[in-house]
Amino acid sequence: MKQPLRIGVFGGAFDPPHLAHVALVRSAIEALQLDEVRVLPTGQAWHRQGRLTDAVHRLTMARLAFAGLKQVVVDDREIRRTGPSYTVDTLTEIAAEQPKAQLFLLIGDDQRRSLPAWHRIGEIAQLAIICAAARDPQVAAWHAGQSDDAHVSGPDIQPLPMPLMPISASDIRERLSRQADVATLVAPAVERYIHEHHLYSTR
Repeated sequence: MKQPLRIGVFGGAFDPPHLAHVALVRSAIEALQLDEVRVLPTGQAWHRQGRLTDAVHRLTMARLAFAGLKQVVVDDREIRRTGPSYTVDTLTEIAAEQPKAQLFLLIGDDQRRSLPAWHRIGEIAQLAIICAAARDPQVAAWHAGQSDDAHVSGPDIQPLPMPLMPISASDIRERLSRQADVATLVAPAVERYIHEHHLYSTR
């Protein structure tokens, strides 16, 4: 009997996508034996303040960043969606398209901490298994079940082991605004695209 598809769902601003994003997805593919991962650049994020880089740039950079992972499909549905973009709507759509698939919602530590405030979080937990990765030692301890400090009440979360990578998009944008090197933080193709299109240089 054919096993159901195992599909990861990984959303974010990807402003810009960086090597920790790629490491998270690679770890998820291996640890969860995923057949496919939908990478979804955010459209109009309900929870985010500040202006995002134009969607066409973030979409292109995501495709460049994840080009080396054959399981990844960069999905533009949240960019095409009008109005606020909610994860529950994306999961509902994918579940309708793939009714026999098992969905895994992949999130980083910053997203994990805000999870109880997510729009219709109860429905999200019914639609997908929530898997959280970490990028700092405290949360690595939480992953190992050693820390109560990092506990967040809410839906059950499956730990996703991955290397500790203290990289953030905000730090990358700040570095680029002062013309500092980011070669160790983003894929070469992403770095070239950023410089070719003069992104983040005035932030």
